[in-house]
Amino acid sequence: MNFHALAASYNNRFLLLTSYTIMNMTPEMSLRQRLGASRRWVIKIGSALLTDEGRGLDMTAIASWVEQIAALRQRDTELVLVSSGAVAEGMKRLQWQERPTEVYKLQAAAAVGQMGMIQAYESCFQRHGVHTAQVLLTHEDLASRERYLNARSTLRTLLELGVVPVINENDTVATDEIRLGDNDTLAGLVANLVEADLLIILTDQQGLFACDPRLDPTAPFIEFGEAGDPELEAMASGKGGKFGRGGMLTKLKAATRAGRSGAATLIVSGRIPEVLMKVAAGENLGTLLHSAHAPLAARKQWLASHLKVRGELHLDAGAVTVLQHGGKSLLPIGVTQATGQFTRGDMVACLAPDGTEIARGFINYPVEETQKILRQASDKIEQILGYVDEPELIHRDNLVLV
Repeated sequence: MNFHALAASYNNRFLLLTSYTIMNMTPEMSLRQRLGASRRWVIKIGSALLTDEGRGLDMTAIASWVEQIAALRQRDTELVLVSSGAVAEGMKRLQWQERPTEVYKLQAAAAVGQMGMIQAYESCFQRHGVHTAQVLLTHEDLASRERYLNARSTLRTLLELGVVPVINENDTVATDEIRLGDNDTLAGLVANLVEADLLIILTDQQGLFACDPRLDPTAPFIEFGEAGDPELEAMASGKGGKFGRGGMLTKLKAATRAGRSGAATLIVSGRIPEVLMKVAAGENLGTLLHSAHAPLAARKQWLASHLKVRGELHLDAGAVTVLQHGGKSLLPIGVTQATGQFTRGDMVACLAPDGTEIARGFINYPVEETQKILRQASDKIEQILGYVDEPELIHRDNLVLV
C-alpha cells in the first residue's frame, strides 16, 4: 500500500470539502470552525494522557482540561466527558508495574483507581462552580432497550441542568460477556446516546498518520478522512499502549459509531496547550473524520450499539444487494449457512460471500430451526417447522447496516 499517496489523497479531499463548505454552506466559516462552534461535544481522554504514562493522575493536565471545559460551558456548549484512567490509577496506587490480565485483578484496580479519578475531576470542576456526575456503563446497559433509553434520558437531563457527566466503563463489574472493550468504543456510543455534534478523542498522538510515525519518521499525516473508510482502518495500528486497551484502530471505529448519529470525530493530541479552546476556534489541529451517511433513526442507533453477536448468517449475493440497496427484510431463501449458538431475539451478524459483515440484527428463529429453513421460500416455513412465527429471519425494523 502506498501510504504517502493515500495520505496526499485524503488531505486533498479535505481541501476540496472545506472549499465546498465555504462556498455552499456557511461562507464565513470553514468546516472546522463550524464544528468548533457546534452545540454538543463528547470528549474522550485516554489513560496515557490522564496518568502521564502510568505515573499517576496528572493533576496539572486534568486541571487544564477542566478549565477549558468550564470556559466552553460559558459559551453554551454542552459537554460530556468520557474518561479512561481508573485501571491505570489503580495500578499506580497498588504499585503494579504491568497491567494484569486476570479479570478480577483488573476489576480490583478499577475499583481503587475510580476513587482517585473522580475525586480529581470533582475537585477541579468545583473550582469553577461546575457540578459533575459519575456515570458507569457496560454493554448490557446499552443492549437493553429500556436501559439504553434510561441512560439517554439521564444524560440529557444532566446536560439540561448544566452538569458535566463523567462517564467510564464499569470495569469493576464488567466481564467479557458485557464488556464494551475500551473507552474509544464507549465514547462513540455515548455520542449516539446524546446525539452529539462532535466527538473529540484526546490522545498522546498528533492524530492519524499513514503509518506508525514511531517506526517511520516520514509518515504522512492525515488531516481529513471519512469515518468508516476501510483504507484508513488499514493504515491504523490496533495496538494500545501499556496502560490502555485501545489503539488508533479503535479510535477510527469509534468515529464510525459516532457517525451513525451524524457526529464528526476529531482525533487530536491532548498535550497541545489549550487544545479544546483551539478546536473551538476552528484551528487546523488533528485528524477530522466526517460521516458520509445520513444519521440513523434512534432505534437503528440502538441496534448498532450492540457489540456482542451470538452467531453468523452467510448470505448469497442477491440477499446482500437486497439488504444494502433495497431496504428489505432478510428472508431464509437468501441465507446459505447459519453458525453459532443463538436463539430467538439474539443479535446475529450477516456476512457477504467474502466474509465481510454487512449488517446485524435480531433473529426470529433459533439456530437449529434457522438451519432447517435456509434456502427455502418463506411460505414453506410452516411445512418444515410445523409452525411459522415470522416470514423473515430478520425483519428490516430489527436490522441495521454496518
